[in-house]
Amino acid sequence: MAERRRGAELEEAILEAAWLELAEHGYAGFTMEAVAERAGTSRPVLARRWDGKAQLAVAAIRQEMTKHPVEVPDRGNVRTELLEFLERASDRASGVAAAFTLFASEYFAETSSAPKDLQAALIQGRAKALPAILERAVKRGEVDPKKLTPPVASLLGTLFREHVVMNFSAPPPNLRKAWVDTVFLPLVKTR
Repeated sequence: MAERRRGAELEEAILEAAWLELAEHGYAGFTMEAVAERAGTSRPVLARRWDGKAQLAVAAIRQEMTKHPVEVPDRGNVRTELLEFLERASDRASGVAAAFTLFASEYFAETSSAPKDLQAALIQGRAKALPAILERAVKRGEVDPKKLTPPVASLLGTLFREHVVMNFSAPPPNLRKAWVDTVFLPLVKTR
């Protein structure tokens, strides 16, 4: 007989099973029963930890995204840091796609929450990697702070999310490089 899992070990197994269910079936096909079966536990065990499938789905996505942090250390060069940021973000593209299935489902009717509430739940406690990169680039004199208007400052993140949502996959390396070299940097670099 298999050893009974408890506490953090059981929770991690449940969240991993929930993540796999979300990745395979999206939120519309996500059920507590399927998660319990995949995790080798029972639905009441899940119900003691999460109020419903919406909370479990958010917890699973957050755990998966935590496995792939996007914070980039100071590399001394904005281009290097932006490319690393997009590479790390690509590692969590499946999490972004799974989160989108929540936005495109009955999640909001089930939870009486607004899209901004879901966004806040998913990013809770996360540092803003791209603003940190841009702030360092400004301090190094690589980027003109006057050019970092709201639509420009968030452009790379917007391009990335759009690609993931429309393609349910990470953008390929050559596209990420083109975004940095031919779109973003020409808009923000100091002359």
